[in-house]
Amino acid sequence: MAAQASVGELRLAVKDTTGRTLGASGTLTSQMNQFRRAFTFGREGSYVARDLPFGVYRLNLRADGFAEYSVLLDIRSPIPLSHVAIMKVAPVQTQVPVTDSPTLLDPIQTGMAFHLGPENLRPSPASSPGRGVVDLVRVQPGWLLEANGVLHPRGAEYDTQVVVDGLPVLDNRSPAFAPSLDAEELQSVNIMTGGYPAEFGRKLGGVVEAVTTRAKEPGFHATGSVQGGSFGTVGGFASGAYQRGQNAATFSLTGARTDRYLDPPVEENFTNNGSNFGLGTGFEHDFGERDRLQISLRYGRTSFLVPNERVQQEAGQRQDRGTDEVSGQISYQHIFSPNLLASVQARGRDLAADLNSNAQSTPIAPAQDRGFREGYLRTAVAGHHGRHDWKAGADVIVAALHEAFSYHITDASFFDPSTPLSFNFSGHRHDVEESVFGQDTMKFGNFTLNAGLRWDHYHLLVDEAALSPRLGAAYYFPSAGVLLRASYDRIFQTPATENLLLPSSQAARSLNPASAFLPVRPARGNYYEAGLTKSLFNKTSWTVSYFRREIHNFPDDDLLLNTGVSFPIAFHQAAIYGVESKFEIPRWGRVSGALGYSYLLGRAHLPVAGGLFLGDDTSQLNSSITVPITQDQRNTANGRILYQITGRLWAAVAGSYGSGLPVELNGPVDLPTLVEQFGPNVVGKVNFARGRVRPSATIDASLGCDLWVHDQRSLRVQADAFNLADRLNVINFAGIFSGTAVASGRTFAIRLRGGF
Repeated sequence: MAAQASVGELRLAVKDTTGRTLGASGTLTSQMNQFRRAFTFGREGSYVARDLPFGVYRLNLRADGFAEYSVLLDIRSPIPLSHVAIMKVAPVQTQVPVTDSPTLLDPIQTGMAFHLGPENLRPSPASSPGRGVVDLVRVQPGWLLEANGVLHPRGAEYDTQVVVDGLPVLDNRSPAFAPSLDAEELQSVNIMTGGYPAEFGRKLGGVVEAVTTRAKEPGFHATGSVQGGSFGTVGGFASGAYQRGQNAATFSLTGARTDRYLDPPVEENFTNNGSNFGLGTGFEHDFGERDRLQISLRYGRTSFLVPNERVQQEAGQRQDRGTDEVSGQISYQHIFSPNLLASVQARGRDLAADLNSNAQSTPIAPAQDRGFREGYLRTAVAGHHGRHDWKAGADVIVAALHEAFSYHITDASFFDPSTPLSFNFSGHRHDVEESVFGQDTMKFGNFTLNAGLRWDHYHLLVDEAALSPRLGAAYYFPSAGVLLRASYDRIFQTPATENLLLPSSQAARSLNPASAFLPVRPARGNYYEAGLTKSLFNKTSWTVSYFRREIHNFPDDDLLLNTGVSFPIAFHQAAIYGVESKFEIPRWGRVSGALGYSYLLGRAHLPVAGGLFLGDDTSQLNSSITVPITQDQRNTANGRILYQITGRLWAAVAGSYGSGLPVELNGPVDLPTLVEQFGPNVVGKVNFARGRVRPSATIDASLGCDLWVHDQRSLRVQADAFNLADRLNVINFAGIFSGTAVASGRTFAIRLRGGF
């Protein structure tokens, strides 16, 4: 569909040299997309492959009595690509060597992007509830995982955009904020950190495009899995798809619980159980070959306890949090001609989140009820003409936000004497956002030029609009297997909506006589990137990029007193730059895997440009110092290698390393108090002289076995072991913005999957 997802469709017809249709079997393969699909069709001689991530594919066809057919296909547009394969009668010698090396890299890619397909997703390690997508993305170069499953692309705080089946989701999707997709639901994931087409806006720290599994073959097909592991973790997933004629229906059901839902502030992992539940259904109908209707509904629920520090545990504190989300979307597309397609999409969402505390909570007992109702409408037209693949469209978001927050201080010694012992706030606002975009991909032989222009309007606490030009270029040297690329993105990023109303209220300013509020404005900036991709030995690829980001009104977050509730703030300016690299082995004999590395340096320049500030924090309004951004981890590395021991048995080893995040203590170091709160081992993982958490590292291992595989029926088992050395790794420590979080020690998981 002409949606925001970078996927297309192949419509294949197979004939002999006389024009008669043939039944055939074949494979469609793309190494860069980690995609391989085998298929068979009868004498009708036609096959449709949907939801193909953009890229180069190798199509191989076989039919009795005919020579094998092989061709490269380029999927670049949501407009379906029609291809007629003419198969010839087999000569005496029919063995023709064919390699998939041309599908190793994308010859027109202008920005940093990584693709995860079925070949990556099927053997991926197990995840804790709520972190399936997070764990897939965090190991990619340029992405950093902070406390509680919050993703940070290239130093960004709130600016991750998740696109699900073509429609953007712009709010925080970490486990503590919203229900998430289960990794078992995914068919493909496209991960971008630069070179954004103009259709992407509002949140541009990084973009995660997720395509969920839909019906591929006639009849009924289903998959399911059950999982168990450390900390009493259990979970299950089931999905089914039925296709008959022009109709297809799908459903999915997921649920899990664990005794380690968030990253606790202490080793003891106090009060940390959580659970999630999700239900989804969809329907598709093709009105002939030109029109398609899609409808989907989804419900998700998460509930968990907030982990205690030692003092809070001794006091008997209990804080419950939960989130409910209901969404529905509908889309309709019409193909006017083989070169022109239009679509209309709409979605409604309702999200509600709550926080409740018992009377023993210390030093403060907060309560919250927040959420929003959102309507989204998008229309787009995509076309192909000569060397041009273009798209234009517009969208609008209308949302109603509500927040209710209260607290009661139970230990006044932690606060300024002027801080009120009790507080209540309730408020609501309407948000309206519109955008218009146009973009074109132009191919001149081995040279590719992407150009686009976007206009955004934002109206919530402030009313602002901006034009954002986008430009990208790539040149491909086929003989050397080298792609050179560069891109420029002008960005206009809207503030986070989570807890935005509370700090902007007059009531919040009564929390301290010395207080100030500056409206949080949209961030504006310039993103630059240059890099290359090189295929090696026709089996592997190596990608490297240099990037620089210069951002005004740089977004971050701050904690409200000691409530654990964070709200958006903004710094005057930030500069972030670094280098990213990834070495990939899609499959080389029995070996596959990847190794990624990131170097990042980020600096924020005060004064503060937006947010609520109380007491001594108001001094930041007039400061002109430069400080590290909260995601300023210089060196990050992740890698995983898989070895196929036999046709049914495989083993994998993975590792990760992080050089440590900055420590942001509010005042002088008081070691006895810190040890009382967090324990000596956690405090020992902080280098106070350098102002950083000490480096972290883990080694993981996996073992998988195909117990039974026959046609489309399968039963597989996989066992995973994480942090084999049982090393204590601290993610954040006593931060003004991020609090304290301890990574998990040695854990195990086992998962059984089946399908037919």
